Amino acid sequence: HPPPVATDKEEQKRLLENRPDQPQNPKVLRIAIIGAPNAGKSTLSNQLLGRKVFPVSKKVHTTRCKAWGVITHEDMQLIILDTPGLTNPLKAKRHNLDEAMLTDPWDSMKHADLVLVLVDVSDHWTRNSLSKEVLKCLSQFPHVPSVLVLNKVDILKKKFLLLEIVADLTEGIVNGKELEVKSAFKQDSSSSAKSPLQITQASPPGSKVPGSPCGQEKNQAQEGSGLDRSRDIGGAGTREAQGPKHYGPEDLKDMKGWPHFQEIFMLAALRGEEVDTLKRYLLMQAKPGPWEFHSDVLTNQSPQEICDNIIREKVLEYLPLEVPYGVTQVTDIWEEGECGELLIVQSLLVPRESHKRMLIGRGGMLISRIAREAGQDLMNAFLCDVRLKLKVEVK
Repeated sequence: HPPPVATDKEEQKRLLENRPDQPQNPKVLRIAIIGAPNAGKSTLSNQLLGRKVFPVSKKVHTTRCKAWGVITHEDMQLIILDTPGLTNPLKAKRHNLDEAMLTDPWDSMKHADLVLVLVDVSDHWTRNSLSKEVLKCLSQFPHVPSVLVLNKVDILKKKFLLLEIVADLTEGIVNGKELEVKSAFKQDSSSSAKSPLQITQASPPGSKVPGSPCGQEKNQAQEGSGLDRSRDIGGAGTREAQGPKHYGPEDLKDMKGWPHFQEIFMLAALRGEEVDTLKRYLLMQAKPGPWEFHSDVLTNQSPQEICDNIIREKVLEYLPLEVPYGVTQVTDIWEEGECGELLIVQSLLVPRESHKRMLIGRGGMLISRIAREAGQDLMNAFLCDVRLKLKVEVK
């Protein structure tokens, strides 16, 4: 079970400064998760950690700063660098975003041993090509091994589209092997012709997970696999691809995908489907090296930051359009109650009276719902009873 986050600021600070309790042969892996805004990076991070410490919302730019999550398992430590969605200066200006939103994802890449590129396959506008920002990021750090993670595959009704998406996002090359996807549609599953390309499919043998291409009609059936076995995507021609080279702006202009992914995973982060398979893979990639955190640390965020982010997540979720981006949060009370519960009182400051009415809702129903849901999430993070009271004022 993952450890809870300390409710006391000083205690959390002490934990972070604590010397790591190094095992005999420690291993470590720093993982950057990058992708377009709203691809599901924070949801995946929370699922990997086993406790909710990162804010999640359908609105873009819920994650405002670089935050780390720590998974400690036996002698291995994974450090997840949950980053804001890669965006450009124009969009940053429109959403009133800090300069940090533009630089944090790049900083994460500098520290990463492995990068997960997350793509939302339910978005038919963006799923067949990596954004220019993601390609630019990968091209500037070609030495960092990268893995493609297709998220929200449970929402995709036509599973055969996954083959087309894979071909586009990898430029037809995975782990140095070229794949030809066209023949996968013609090839019968009983055929002995196998493609030399092997892609790790995130589902155990024989399972019929909605998020995987297994269990489809026979002529589309692919061989399921866990980490120890591989899945072939039908195809013929093979050639070894060149190792990562330096790509200039001209090269990137015509590229839709990245030809240097080492593996591909397909999962549904929100439902937790196949996240364990990815987690096992990540633990296997850990390299010998000293731990950076004590095993009792789950995140480098302070308790107040987690609280602010989770309340903000609910405000983003329930207020329309740009309204929630103008809300300012002020914590008035943070103390332990008589029975050991955590008592939090926070003021939400809005710029207009109309926004105040919107946030309170009819008969105070919306603000009560936000307080109730945020309180539940905070109990999950801190593993203690939380009494959360929210006030709304015009600033």
